[in-house]
Amino acid sequence: MNAKIEAVLFDWGGTLATWHDISLHETWRAVSVLLDHDNADELAARLVAAEGSVWRRSRDEHRSSTLEEVCALAEVVMTPAALAEYERQWEPHTELEPDAVDTLQALRDRGLKVGVLSNTIWPRRRHEEVFARDGVLDLLDGAVYTSEIEHTKPHPEAFLAAMQAVGVSEPSRCLFVGDRLFDDVWGAQNVGMRAAHLPHSAIPMEQIGHTEGTPDATVQRLSELPPLIDSWNEAAA
Repeated sequence: MNAKIEAVLFDWGGTLATWHDISLHETWRAVSVLLDHDNADELAARLVAAEGSVWRRSRDEHRSSTLEEVCALAEVVMTPAALAEYERQWEPHTELEPDAVDTLQALRDRGLKVGVLSNTIWPRRRHEEVFARDGVLDLLDGAVYTSEIEHTKPHPEAFLAAMQAVGVSEPSRCLFVGDRLFDDVWGAQNVGMRAAHLPHSAIPMEQIGHTEGTPDATVQRLSELPPLIDSWNEAAA
């Protein structure tokens, strides 16, 4: 018999936040214009290449990175104005799924712990600004951003860190919710968690890992999670 679920851990981009197709070159070019207007295209190309390299490393070696490392690899010195432009470029792509807040509140109303585990190069500060803007920050019991730790999903240590962040000690009592069958589903199940898949993201081929997990559940909307967990926990009673 499965254990009762005590905690629900969420991926961010493509899960709590709506998936967006983004042109990294356009984003980085807008930043590069502020750094070196005459050589903006060259700088943007270097930054795109550097960011691509750290995400390939994440996929293949499950090692984390930061925005600072991306800039260092591209031999670019970020200025405050350029960083502000970078965040402005990303702002429209950080919107929440429409039912995210209500879902998180419903989970907390059931006494469940709620957390986030995001593969990200952004600092905690930026994620917390976004969550505070949308009324999510106070609904989280804990969050792990891989820019702060050594490993990325699907490495077991990333999932265990997220579990510890919300104060749960048994992986079998955690449900992980994500949009990626490798990073999120396979990774979570590999440490003994259950996994729910939200299958709406257009994952680029170069970001798809070597294995695809089979989710314990597939949900079309986040709002399907509370009744799903109710049914599981009633069966485990």
